[in-house]
Amino acid sequence: MPPPTSTPLYKLLSIDILCTVLGRSLFHPILPWFLPLALLAQDFRLHHPPVYLSLLYSAIITAFHLACHFNQVLAFGPSRTFDWTEEVVLITGGASGLGLLIAEVYGMRGVTVAVLDKNIPGEGEFETRGVYFYQCNVADPAKVRETVKKVEEELGDVTVLINNAAVVHGKRLIDLSDDEIDVSLGANLKGCYNTIRAVLPGMISRGQGSVVTIGSVLATLPAKGTGLYAPTKAAVQALHHVLSAETKAYKGIKTLLVTPGQMRTPLFDGVETPSSFFAPVLEPVEVAKGVIAAVDEGRGGELSLPLFARWASVYWVLPASTRRVLRWWSGMDNAMEGFKGKKE
Repeated sequence: MPPPTSTPLYKLLSIDILCTVLGRSLFHPILPWFLPLALLAQDFRLHHPPVYLSLLYSAIITAFHLACHFNQVLAFGPSRTFDWTEEVVLITGGASGLGLLIAEVYGMRGVTVAVLDKNIPGEGEFETRGVYFYQCNVADPAKVRETVKKVEEELGDVTVLINNAAVVHGKRLIDLSDDEIDVSLGANLKGCYNTIRAVLPGMISRGQGSVVTIGSVLATLPAKGTGLYAPTKAAVQALHHVLSAETKAYKGIKTLLVTPGQMRTPLFDGVETPSSFFAPVLEPVEVAKGVIAAVDEGRGGELSLPLFARWASVYWVLPASTRRVLRWWSGMDNAMEGFKGKKE
């Protein structure tokens, strides 16, 4: 029997890891200040180059972090209060993958969670306290309204909505069936409209709430074989921006757009990342931690990861010839060739 294969160490290294290390050392808002203090303790004076240069560097780094903080506040307003004991989190597509992981974490923290999904676990298959499953096709507006009403009667008012439901059909456009188009539009896009319309009026009347939209970097960088998934995620991204504009007057309502790269979930099983260094495959727990932290802190705005997802929009500023070379060099249009992921 051959020995089990392991991932080569060089494939575990990514630009995100390097930036994380730098962010927690050289570019940390506080740590650089220890250098000038250490120099002053060694009989250096303020006019000595090592001291004033290190002071200048520390001041620039700290000013940058403060500017980022004020930009967040000015753009998306102050954070809303989040009380675990009073919140009811509703997650669509939460019976597997990222949605299930978020539900489990919140359930273990004692937060009440309602999961809407077409396929729910059988009795005894899921044991996390505080997580309740409701069978619901989010593409059906009447069913969504009925289910949300039932959730609020049984668990309380929904204060956090996480639109996570999605399906993928990794086919060429000309190979897609009418049913596949209807299913994708229903789960990926129409479901967001249905849930928002069902819960947002209550949030507005109470003056508090968070709406999280799980998008995708494919909305900005669509690849061959994502002719349904990428356009629906682009529409979802636009929907988020419209929602943010329409709820801007309500200071207690926060909207968060999450645009992850490829995640290691059944949804994209068989997909090969173009580059494990520049575009590493995300573990669902990384995305879940980011979403939960943003919701817990009552923040709005955007959460993009890994690093390349934050700069994806720059791609469209480049000349068309450069974009074509980048697509060829990255191999992004070949990534879906091995697709065999979960379709519904």
